Amino acid sequence: MHLRPRVLVTGGAGFLGSHLCERLLDEGAEVLCVDNFFSSTRENVEHLLPNPRFELMRHDVTFPLFVEVDEIYHLACPASPVHYQRDPVQTTKTSVHGSINMLGLAKRTGARILLASTSEVYGDPEVHPQVEEYWGHVNPNGIRSCYDEGKRCAETLFFDYHRQNGVDIKVARIFNTYGPRMHPNDGRVVSNFIVHTLRGDSLTLYGDGQQTRSFCYVDDQIDGLMRLMASPDGVTGPINIGNPNEITVRQLAERVTELTGAATEITFEPLPSDDPTRRCPDITKAREILGWEPKTDLDTGLTSTIEYFQNHPERVKW
Repeated sequence: MHLRPRVLVTGGAGFLGSHLCERLLDEGAEVLCVDNFFSSTRENVEHLLPNPRFELMRHDVTFPLFVEVDEIYHLACPASPVHYQRDPVQTTKTSVHGSINMLGLAKRTGARILLASTSEVYGDPEVHPQVEEYWGHVNPNGIRSCYDEGKRCAETLFFDYHRQNGVDIKVARIFNTYGPRMHPNDGRVVSNFIVHTLRGDSLTLYGDGQQTRSFCYVDDQIDGLMRLMASPDGVTGPINIGNPNEITVRQLAERVTELTGAATEITFEPLPSDDPTRRCPDITKAREILGWEPKTDLDTGLTSTIEYFQNHPERVKW
């Protein structure tokens, strides 16, 4: 590896990717940010463009990429139902072809490569909280399958490239992450609630609002990913990176309205197809192997996210 590591971040202009690029630059790396802007925006990384160690490239990872790098963070893929269901075939291709192309690049260059996998590999879990050994309860032909099964196949490819070709892999299973630069129209519950509250709209809960989620603030998530990338040889994962503090969707709606001071009406709609009713990580491995656990409490993270949208009113008016 060079004295100054050369790091490729696919999906680098997305919500998570932009924060990761920022952190890598802060630590002295040269960063190549690759994105096709399907569900991201150049605005997320515009403030990084003056940095001479940052390069932005428009590229679709379903096509090969020939560059020289030391590390690869493979984040490219639409990650919210609104975006990945817009073009489900492309979503699966991004997970499968994109992973093959990035793994091929890692094999050629000898780079260490990290996959941003997802808690969605567990589907609607029958084991709670979810441990990495759990194989999941996933519908292979539903409307969410393009993402769920795409990421499961990506994990398969990563481990097969590791076993067959000796590629140095790391696999992170990311649970619900939130924070500044979330896309306002991606259907994620935190951004959805904040944007609707700031607009004075009602908040829609699905089912009875008692389904649970666990929310990890973006700074904590990036710290977990970077710790996994820096972990010793032989630590491949998968490792859950998320917040084990569980909260109902209704409780989240109430916290958002309290923190914004808005009087917001709550309405109810039927639960969407294959929407998991419980989602919470067991982070024992992250604690023991990476020395990682989330540090940001929900109110602090929500306040920061609300301030971001208040300071970017154009993102509230979608």
